[in-house]
Amino acid sequence: MNPDTLHQQPSLSIVCPLHNEEENVEPFFARLLPALYETRESFEIVCVNDGSEDATLDRILEIQKAHASLHLRIIDLSRNFGKEAALSCGLHHACGKAVIPIDADLQHPPEVINEMVALWRQGFEVVLPQRIDRATDTIMRRITSLWFYRLFNMISEHPIPPNVGDFRLMDRKVVDALNLLPERQRFMKGLFAWVGFRQAIIPYDCESRSSGRSKFSVWRLWNLALDGISAFSTTPLRIWTYVGLVIALLALSYGTFIVGKVLLFGKDLPGYASLMTVILFLGGIQLIGLGVLGEYLGRVYRETKQRPLYIVRAKYENPQTHS
Repeated sequence: MNPDTLHQQPSLSIVCPLHNEEENVEPFFARLLPALYETRESFEIVCVNDGSEDATLDRILEIQKAHASLHLRIIDLSRNFGKEAALSCGLHHACGKAVIPIDADLQHPPEVINEMVALWRQGFEVVLPQRIDRATDTIMRRITSLWFYRLFNMISEHPIPPNVGDFRLMDRKVVDALNLLPERQRFMKGLFAWVGFRQAIIPYDCESRSSGRSKFSVWRLWNLALDGISAFSTTPLRIWTYVGLVIALLALSYGTFIVGKVLLFGKDLPGYASLMTVILFLGGIQLIGLGVLGEYLGRVYRETKQRPLYIVRAKYENPQTHS
């Protein structure tokens, strides 16, 4: 947080990453602002335009112009860096005593914010809204999400609560801790869990998108899952040690069986097809193991380059809110 803004530090910072959300901007603000006023806390809104190719930036600028007294800050990134980077950018720029990331598609109902703030006032440093169900998702997405959470929490030292997304309230000390983490390839749900702090969970009903389609395709969700698992667990690497041990024991047992059969009966076992099957199977196992190793090596390679997480093209802020 910028020390120059301490004298005007708001109680709440709303962080909203946006990518091609032009149709959702106005409905989002129409519900967000009344919910924020209901908390009776001072607030700022930090919108991060993550390289939108539509009129998202223009729509936010129109909102900013129409609400001259609203402390709305707009950060326009130079290109699309992905939601994890855009969310990190918003956390870096947020000045509030508590920070609430929220999506603009209205699947995260802004009306829950008042309940979150109430728990924060009671002393909780992290308030996690948890989906009651995933009825708005497809069956396939619900199944894959369920198994991802189960697998991740099984192999990770820092489990993440299921059906909890980036929508949450975090105290200033939590955000400061997150901003100290240096990794470039970020899995924010895992980082949220890693920093810890005192937490409370509140249930909420997830709504359908206001308009448009989710930016997370199956392929992007798959890559995000790989990032999460490789960032917070070395179990996939350890598994191949045991796989190799089991295969070596099976090969030794099979070799002993063949030698014993030859010594006892004086004839070898023919089997070109079975030999090729074993060779191809072992080759596939080795390639999968190399792929797992390459995934971790690729993370190391990307981290060692130390490129910035994002690049800001421009910042926009209402001059009336500056003092």
